[in-house]
Amino acid sequence: MFNRALQPSDLFLIGVNLIPVYGVWLEGWSAKEVFIVYALETLIVGAFTVLKLGITTLFKKRDLWYNNNTITKVSGLFFILFFILHYGLFACVQTSIFAASANINPLNSGLFHFFFHWYEYVNTDIAIMLAAFVISYLVRDLIPFIMRREYKTASMMRLMFQPYARIFIQQFIVILGSLFLNLGWDKIFVLVFAGVKIYFEIFLNLDNYMKKAMVDMEKSTDIKP
Repeated sequence: MFNRALQPSDLFLIGVNLIPVYGVWLEGWSAKEVFIVYALETLIVGAFTVLKLGITTLFKKRDLWYNNNTITKVSGLFFILFFILHYGLFACVQTSIFAASANINPLNSGLFHFFFHWYEYVNTDIAIMLAAFVISYLVRDLIPFIMRREYKTASMMRLMFQPYARIFIQQFIVILGSLFLNLGWDKIFVLVFAGVKIYFEIFLNLDNYMKKAMVDMEKSTDIKP
């Protein structure tokens, strides 16, 4: 079940994911606020991916783009713009589904209200949880990326698609979790969600699965750039 030893950064991430559980179970925080935080995590992941692509672009300038068994070399700016548009559309649809399923949007506000007005939902408790997630991504992702100088060799294609595996799992769980909220099982939702999220992010190690998928795609493309 657990295929690797826990690192200090893993323990830190476990602690961050348990903050909402502590808040809802012991401090009286709203489970709906936790739901909003997990929805906004989609945007946090996207922002960190743009930062990593930007850093890599400053060093490499251009990288290989794989498409339909063809390889072309394109500017890093192309990767950044493509990711912002593609992931942005995905995040818009995903967060809108979250908000609708949990009845977060005000009446007659429109389907995409949450995505374009997310800042209106941020209060002190939500800000604390968001800050914890931002710090966790800094510690586990961005800082090691810079310190290990991975930007020198990182594939921009892999960086661009890296967030999707985590977000697909999150999307399924949050939509399922909205059923718990609508049934009034707020505390159960937070506990189950945090547990499943920890399992997928740390013990199943989704990043490695996505990396392997990208490597297999590159190997299957035998046309030279």
